[in-house]
Amino acid sequence: METNDLISIELFCTHYRISTSFIEALNEYELVEIVTIQETPCINKSQIKEIEKMIHFHDDLNINIEGIDVIYNLLRQIKTLQNESVLLRNRLDIYEDI
Repeated sequence: METNDLISIELFCTHYRISTSFIEALNEYELVEIVTIQETPCINKSQIKEIEKMIHFHDDLNINIEGIDVIYNLLRQIKTLQNESVLLRNRLDIYEDI
């Protein structure tokens, strides 16, 4: 992983005006991945969009970390089911053409 793709948690939290404990809690629930570079905890920049959504859920909608975990697990399940549905539709199309 390139260090250019990483941002320190402290810098991120300062910018978004959140506590580092929020990011650490998200990490405990495996909703974000923290990478330590030279004793500095960092997150990958590719996670920022998802973390912004989680901040919105937490701050604006008053959803706790456990609720965010449930929401993201349900979203993953929906995505999996949608992918399976597309796959099955494609397989069905093959048989309908016969």
